[in-house]
Amino acid sequence: MDEQQGIVKRGGNALAYAYLRGAEPTFVFFPGFASDMHGTKAIFLRDRCAVRGQAMLRFDYAGHGNSGGKFIDGTIGSWAADAKAVIEAALPEGRKILIGSSMGAWIALLLARGMATDLAGFVGIAPAPDFTEDLIKSRYESSQQAATEQQKVILLANRYGAPTLISQGFLEDARQHLVLRSHIPIFRPVRLIHGQRDTDVPWQTSLRLAERIDGEDVQITLIKDGEHRLSRAADLALIDDICSRLSD
Repeated sequence: MDEQQGIVKRGGNALAYAYLRGAEPTFVFFPGFASDMHGTKAIFLRDRCAVRGQAMLRFDYAGHGNSGGKFIDGTIGSWAADAKAVIEAALPEGRKILIGSSMGAWIALLLARGMATDLAGFVGIAPAPDFTEDLIKSRYESSQQAATEQQKVILLANRYGAPTLISQGFLEDARQHLVLRSHIPIFRPVRLIHGQRDTDVPWQTSLRLAERIDGEDVQITLIKDGEHRLSRAADLALIDDICSRLSD
């Protein structure tokens, strides 16, 4: 497997990435919130790309995985800038399919809006655009919100592990990058995959996203018994099938 490990410097942080050489279009994987490029879906897709001889780029935002920086200092805007810096350094040219998992789909959308001929397609896996505004705020009572405003941090429950601290600055920055409040100028094929038993991000979010995308080639695949992670063998096989068909 011809996979090259690399580092890109941005804002004083070393951003780790791994690039698998192969044919275009290159899959570019955007990890989810507090996840990294070594997650189940990222590694599965990397291995499938290796079998097909297809190129793939995966990376870690600052404060994630092998990258430098502190997680609490990160924002949607800064992580989007991290992703852009890695892509521009590792893949300055060539056709790309952006694949975003959960929050990663939000960040991928921010970059896709500014891409022209290089964008070959977009895949959202349990996409979570605008989750800070639409999901986090509604999960806290006013008394809890008042307390966190004084502390400047929010303790975010995590069903997969220890609670995660995010800052008030994270929420304030996220409001500057909302995408579901206006049209999204993407005119390449878009594929959205969502589990209907997703208790973290409602599957209706994918419907809202599809409505906002300007292009006509948008398809949604709903998995009736699928949960948020979509990491079961059958889920992974479906994701790979959708991504590989998009790359044909």
